[in-house]
Amino acid sequence: MDDVLRRAPLFRELDDEAAAALRASMTEVHLARGEVLFREGDPGDRVYVVMSGKVKLGRSAPDGRENLLALLGPGQMFGELSLFDPGPRAATATAVIETTLLCLGHDDLLPWLTGRPEVARGLLLQFAQRLRRSNDTVADLVFSDVPGRVAKQLLDLSTRFGVASAEGVRVVHDLTQEELAQLVGASRETVNKALADFAGRGWLRLEPRSVVLLDLDRLRRRAR
Repeated sequence: MDDVLRRAPLFRELDDEAAAALRASMTEVHLARGEVLFREGDPGDRVYVVMSGKVKLGRSAPDGRENLLALLGPGQMFGELSLFDPGPRAATATAVIETTLLCLGHDDLLPWLTGRPEVARGLLLQFAQRLRRSNDTVADLVFSDVPGRVAKQLLDLSTRFGVASAEGVRVVHDLTQEELAQLVGASRETVNKALADFAGRGWLRLEPRSVVLLDLDRLRRRAR
């Protein structure tokens, strides 16, 4: 069983035989860079697990402004709300780079929920983590300044996409400056100013669609 798939909440508590059977009931989806999987408002009844690549989830305001809700990588899951509340999709899912997903439909999942309580526990864990993240995001918007949110977002990205080296942690996020600002929840100018300040202090080095974190301790203190 793929280690990436084992990190997904659906599979985390299953034994090898059950995990293999669940994997066999899933369908593989391949997306090119920039390809949209589904749009905000589309009907949906499938849950997705990222096997490789990156997916961004975003929403648009009536005036055209965009907000990036999350950047997801291998082992992460999304779309699970539609399995229990089959309304329109709450966000648009787009491949940031070439991406491979596994998907599972509502009808295929139901037997697993009734026959395997550990699958239900995995989904409840996903819901709890999503709610906790939403609460943290609201609190950050209220109580934290933009540089603090930038530091926190970079540290979060480093836990999923960072690769340690002798000089620090290189984080390839594959986002444009505008997308990174949307993820932070601030203007591009304000986020770029914070990044330039961190770079000037020697805390990080900026690279195209990536960043090298040079001083994690100072970034952690700034994120508090």
